[in-house]
Formats: sequence, structure tokens, C-alpha cells
Amino acid sequence: MSVQLGDIAPDFEADTTDGHIGFHEWLGDKWGILFSHPRDFTPVCTTELGYVARLKPEFDKRNVKAIGLSIDPLDSHKKWAADIGETQGTALNFPIIADPDRAVAKLYGMIHPKHDEVYTVRTVFVVDPAKKIRLTITYPQTAGRNFDEILRVIDSLQLTDGYSVSTPVNWKPGEDVIIVPSVTDEVAKTKFPKGWKALKPYLRLTPDPRN
Repeated sequence: MSVQLGDIAPDFEADTTDGHIGFHEWLGDKWGILFSHPRDFTPVCTTELGYVARLKPEFDKRNVKAIGLSIDPLDSHKKWAADIGETQGTALNFPIIADPDRAVAKLYGMIHPKHDEVYTVRTVFVVDPAKKIRLTITYPQTAGRNFDEILRVIDSLQLTDGYSVSTPVNWKPGEDVIIVPSVTDEVAKTKFPKGWKALKPYLRLTPDPRN
């Protein structure tokens, strides 16, 4: 199955390190990050899970819940969690889905047979409170993910959902944003009282409207 931007994230039930969940019910009214790992006790995954655990205060500020997935069973996840805490300096503080029959992995298209017929690739899905897929990123199994970038995109999504703007290349919170072309200059005078700099009629930079 191919899950694309704008699709409703497929719902599922699964056992996790935090108990049995229904995905949509577990998300509630929050944003979610669902990310897959090839298998337990692998070095790159161990560093990733530790880093996501350290990011929990940042996720909490943005109303985001994280949940991992590996095709190994629950008892393996629980043993791996001890290694994560020992080597990464932060205990696991979010659930990992046990997916030994690969039901969730197949539902979300996390197995790419031409890359690996058995194990999941490093796929990330960002889901909004309406349960829509807002971001998908797929990494090869050998490359650790940049979760700072994933956090940056969530900042962009949450900003652009609230204002008629988009964010330019390498944007970070607090930097100038772009007024979307569909907003006329007359309307922009009301929406963006701080004004803007027009590099071209279609490229108008304005200060971050939240500041």
C-alpha cells in the first residue's frame, strides 16, 4: 500500500511497549510521528530511539506524540529498551509497536522489496490531529534520520496551518516567511501589519507572524 500526503493515516490496532493501542484513538487530538526501524538491537536504530526520547520536551511543546515500529516481537522490544537507556543516556519514553507479522509495515508501505524483502526501511510519517498524512520521508536502512529536520518541518506545518504563509529554504522558527501568492497585497495589509519585502510580485517576505 502506498500512503501519500493528504491521505487519512490508516488506523490499526497493535501491541506496543506501552500496551495495546488503536492508532487513531492513541493519537487523540495530537500530532503524531510514526517511524519504522528495520529490527531490534541494530546500532543506527538504537541511536535514533535514544535521540527521539531526548526530544520529548520539544515534542510536548508542539503537541506531538512519537511512536516507533519494528518487526520484532514485544519481548524483544522490552529487552532492547534497556540497551537504549544504557547507551543513549535517556530511557525510552514513547511506545514501540511490535509488528512481527508486518501488518502495520505493509499497511503503510514500509517494506520496499527491491531494497529489502524482509525488513522495513527507515520511513517517517507525520500525522496531524485530523489524522491526515502531512509528511513522509524514507531513508535507506544504513542512514540515521535527522530528527531535528523532522521537528523543523513540524514547526513549518503548524505555522502554515495557522497563517497564509509558506516557509523558504532552510527556514527556522522566527525567521521571515513567504506570503502565499493567493493573498493579494490589499488583503496582506490586514493579515500582515508588519509589512513585507517584495523581491518579486510572487515572492513577498514578511516577519514570522507569531512574533
